[in-house]
Amino acid sequence: MRISLQILLFWITFGLQAQEFYNGVSFVASRAQLQKEQLRHLAVINADAAALMPFAFMPDKQGPVLRFNRDNQWFGETKAGIKQYGALLKAEGYQLMIKPQIWIRGGVFTGTIEMKTEEDWLKFEDTYRSYILTFAEVAEELNASVYCIGTELKRFANSRPDFFCTLIEEVRQLYSGQLTYAANWDEFEGVSFWSELDHIGIDAYFPLLEKEEVTSAELIPAWTPWLNRIQSVSKVYSKPILFTEYGYRSMKYATAKPWLVDRTLTDVDLKNQMEAYKALYEVFWNQSWFSGGFLWKWFIDYPRSGGTSDNRFTPQNKPVEELISSYYN
Repeated sequence: MRISLQILLFWITFGLQAQEFYNGVSFVASRAQLQKEQLRHLAVINADAAALMPFAFMPDKQGPVLRFNRDNQWFGETKAGIKQYGALLKAEGYQLMIKPQIWIRGGVFTGTIEMKTEEDWLKFEDTYRSYILTFAEVAEELNASVYCIGTELKRFANSRPDFFCTLIEEVRQLYSGQLTYAANWDEFEGVSFWSELDHIGIDAYFPLLEKEEVTSAELIPAWTPWLNRIQSVSKVYSKPILFTEYGYRSMKYATAKPWLVDRTLTDVDLKNQMEAYKALYEVFWNQSWFSGGFLWKWFIDYPRSGGTSDNRFTPQNKPVEELISSYYN
């Protein structure tokens, strides 16, 4: 565990337990098993942790039945796949975060999940509980460092706080590690159950500057309002902040709406990605109340991923890899 004196004093002052620091990647599932040689590329960026994401599926945002661990899913999204990926990553010395995520047909945002009736809410909660407890057991079996009880579920979390408090208690009976919830950037201040968790998790796609091209010198002060709000929440709950996801696309306007996945956006800009990453690291990576993060995203097939003509999120085979490596080191 790498702990500076500044961080240790902060934890003592605010009654925090010493936390690991995660220089992580969000590991994208594949149809196939993970091979040991596919992990050697993580050394390119000095990563020491990986988030694994078992997926569950809904037909629409009001469909009360959640389906997961099915034969027609990609292997890496299933219980068997998470176990296989996780065991290999652990054997190679990587820390793990298990981070269940929901996919709604058509890519509808999960933050809008909201049932029509109380009967539907109870049915949905029953299947969600089964989903989360299933992978809590897997996280315990793998000795994962962090388990995430949900990802970007704003309306669900706001509407059913008692359910989440009970769920956290049930998870703690199965899993002995650290717990978090991955709040979307626009909901982290309103989550009612942070006090029950170990990290305040944020998917950190904060809007910064609406400019075609940006520099880190411009972006660092643009972070100040968000930085103050994030630090304030950390102090209120005496919990460290964990970026359960963070990242930027290699494109024009990369920091205007960093959450965009629109495939019609085609203008590649590798420098924008570099500058955005640099600003984020400069602002957060030495904060005493910060416990690292998991960049979005990292594919198994490294030689065929990313590249200088790719405008997607992955940093693979792009100039930003060298920058990430310097901060992750």
